[in-house]
Amino acid sequence: MRSKTALGHVRGLGSAKTGAHHWWLERLTSISTLVLFVWFFVSILRLPDLGYESVTTWLRSPLNAVPMLLFILSTFWHIKLGMQVVWEDYIHESTKVFAITLTNFLVIGVGALAFFSVLKIAFGAEAQ
Repeated sequence: MRSKTALGHVRGLGSAKTGAHHWWLERLTSISTLVLFVWFFVSILRLPDLGYESVTTWLRSPLNAVPMLLFILSTFWHIKLGMQVVWEDYIHESTKVFAITLTNFLVIGVGALAFFSVLKIAFGAEAQ
């Protein structure tokens, strides 16, 4: 039986050198999402009504469309980062890669749909 020191026992089980970066990205996206959510909430409250015409007219302004696109990007990026941590911490190895891959596809797909919808309204395409 061979005895190991504490350092020898944990060698190879430490940081993968990306944890701090991931942690900072989560914090930055949460702050940006919060700031953009406050902007969105205040902007919506200032509209005369929430009818289709009012909202689409509001979203056609570049001063509203650009922050809305940033809000979508920040929100979906934050969801991706957060769910990745959940899957890494609480899912068994056999399904972890599948769960992370599925989450990435869903986040990219739904985020792209939201992004495209804002661009369609911002550039004046009529609803069909």
